[in-house]
Amino acid sequence: MITPTLPSLAIGDLLQVAAKLADGFAAQAAAIDRPGAFPVNEFGQLSRAGFLAAPLRPALGGCGLGIDAATTPTLLRLLKHIGRGNLAVGRVYEGHVNALQLIQTFGTAAQIEHYGREAREQHQLFGVWNAEDADGLKVLPLGEGLYRLEGAKTFCSGGGYVERPFVNGKLPDGTWQMCIVPMDQAQTECDRSWWQPMGMRATASYKIDFSGVELGAEALIGQPGDYLRQPWLTAGVVRFAAVQLGGAEALLDLTRQYLQNEQRTEHPSQQERLGQMAIAIETGNLWLRGAGELLAVYDPQFGGEPLGDHPHPERLLAYANMTRTAVEQICMDVMQLCQRSVGTRGLLPPHALERVLRDLTLYLRQPVYDAAIAGVGAYALSQTTAADRLWQL
Repeated sequence: MITPTLPSLAIGDLLQVAAKLADGFAAQAAAIDRPGAFPVNEFGQLSRAGFLAAPLRPALGGCGLGIDAATTPTLLRLLKHIGRGNLAVGRVYEGHVNALQLIQTFGTAAQIEHYGREAREQHQLFGVWNAEDADGLKVLPLGEGLYRLEGAKTFCSGGGYVERPFVNGKLPDGTWQMCIVPMDQAQTECDRSWWQPMGMRATASYKIDFSGVELGAEALIGQPGDYLRQPWLTAGVVRFAAVQLGGAEALLDLTRQYLQNEQRTEHPSQQERLGQMAIAIETGNLWLRGAGELLAVYDPQFGGEPLGDHPHPERLLAYANMTRTAVEQICMDVMQLCQRSVGTRGLLPPHALERVLRDLTLYLRQPVYDAAIAGVGAYALSQTTAADRLWQL
């Protein structure tokens, strides 16, 4: 058993700390709302509170946050809190959780121990950089257990700050291989001018060229194609949905505060809009609760063991995609209701509403939306089970 170097926190403690930290994150968000900025202080707070080690299993010094399936409902609530405070912080922390899930699911015992120690003792920040341009990134075998990377990744959230990103690419046979690049030991070319977004500015999501970086076999996680295996790939969409819903909750809070300050709370139209926002947010919470409970009963480990034979993975994937799709629409509805409630004056900087609206607008544009909702429909059409039992495992 490994002795943690950080104070041991229970899952419930982390949730309470996240709720408190979120208020501070929100207060500081405007100061880092610019390209080239990054929430350094915020991640320092998360690190000191044990959040970087929390996704590790207890035997590795964490509390199993996100990898032990029973913690999934709490993880989603925690991510929602962080997103409420600052969507940029939530985006990068969600990537850290994802990376440690992948390592503990597909890594060897030596890799799990090594990277677990880096997260626990060195407070290293992990991430998953998978987006790329048409040319993509190649993983070229050099022989004797060495590999060379050629090409670039885009939307590298936390570029310059994430020390251990997954940088996945194609092997010569076209299969997809997971790799972790130790950024403090690699020579890369970072194009900071590439990141000029309307929102999520503080994620530092640069384009990074990894051409010439050489890795040993110990940096390759899992077997070719493991990253694309289900249900791990699609089931994880509930994590970013939770962060997004946190942004919608921030909009409700900020809209209410604005109307209270302007003494416009007695107008029936404003009351109706706030009522619709409250219903939408609670609907999102119910979706997150349903997704968390479904993942918790699916297998003791998030998504199950890689070599295990699990019944009905397609049902889990359809529900995850429903959650992602429903939360996106909820967030869009809340944004529109917010804009109608506060009018032009409330949407001018430096009011926080303007920033949160920009951040959430960009963050909602996650890939393969059409395929996600079509997959839900295809699953429903393939079943003969009564509607009230479609999603029961």
